[in-house]
Amino acid sequence: MKIKTTLTTLCCAVLACTAFASTANAAKIGVSMPTQSLQRWNQDGHNLKDQLEAANHKVELLYAGDNDIPTQLSQIENLIAANCEVLVIAPIDGGSLTQVLQGAKEKGIPVVSYDRLIMNSDAVSYYATFDNYKVGQIQGNYIVDALKLKDDATSPKNIEFFTGSIDDNNVNFFWGGAIDVLQPYLDSGKLVCKSGQTKKEQVATQNWSTEEAQKRMENLISSVQYGPQGVKLDAVLSSNDSVANGVTNALVAEGYNKDNFPILTGQDCDKPSVKNIKRGLQTMSVFKDTRVLADQVVKMVNAIVDKKDVPVNDTTTYNNGTGVIPSYLCTPIVVTNSNLKEVLVDSGYYTEKEIK
Repeated sequence: MKIKTTLTTLCCAVLACTAFASTANAAKIGVSMPTQSLQRWNQDGHNLKDQLEAANHKVELLYAGDNDIPTQLSQIENLIAANCEVLVIAPIDGGSLTQVLQGAKEKGIPVVSYDRLIMNSDAVSYYATFDNYKVGQIQGNYIVDALKLKDDATSPKNIEFFTGSIDDNNVNFFWGGAIDVLQPYLDSGKLVCKSGQTKKEQVATQNWSTEEAQKRMENLISSVQYGPQGVKLDAVLSSNDSVANGVTNALVAEGYNKDNFPILTGQDCDKPSVKNIKRGLQTMSVFKDTRVLADQVVKMVNAIVDKKDVPVNDTTTYNNGTGVIPSYLCTPIVVTNSNLKEVLVDSGYYTEKEIK
């Protein structure tokens, strides 16, 4: 029932954006996205563009190649020079935009940081994202429940950890939420990390790369001797789906299948991971509906353009080094094989054919 209520809310929010659009003055909006090589950023960019255009705005949507920082810097400079009235930016490296955004500040152009927080810049006006600490908590609690770690008689379970790119500020929240849940079980010995790699820097995956995650999982298999006939691997914490896909590739190559696959977490409900969930090769993913996030950003942009109060629901959590950035946090939900049709297909996010 909780999922149905959440889905109803999400769908209503998506449908409501068109009605809300007519209240806004038209403006020129610049949108900078980090890459087209990951499915989620393609969806984010196009959902945002479609909804902003539905709100009568003129939109310039730019992708920075394959996470190329100089390209993103140049593109943002061009958006500022083109006198965009609001900038919406998902940074590749949250700390790389300080200098370029001075130009936006000097021109009085408000900046909305999208999903990833832009660091060390007082040009950032607002932040829109999902509750990323909660994402990590959801993943950690899923592992706790799946492995029955709260039971007094639980035998030690083996776990390995994977998170994303250190230059993505969201990693601090994904990792923080998950490790805050799981650390007590590591301390008590109910969870054991055979590799000893339990620090964020040790388990990071540059650019959230599937290939890099696969290489690291292959190295762990080799060094620890994980395998269906070797050392048992009970769970892998992965902060997102592109990393989880690399872990899956390595485990399948080692002989794991749906009957002996470890608990594996993810995030974003990318198509390959949804297919893996259906096949029993990934256990769950945290769904962050990009339509809902885009809808919220449109509301924020409209309020900025109309000089009205900008909707936020968090004014304490996200400090980018220059002060706390007023933020709006959308709510993520868990997707497993038992509810993926309801959450992803019935809501119109995917068709049956796309995730077959």
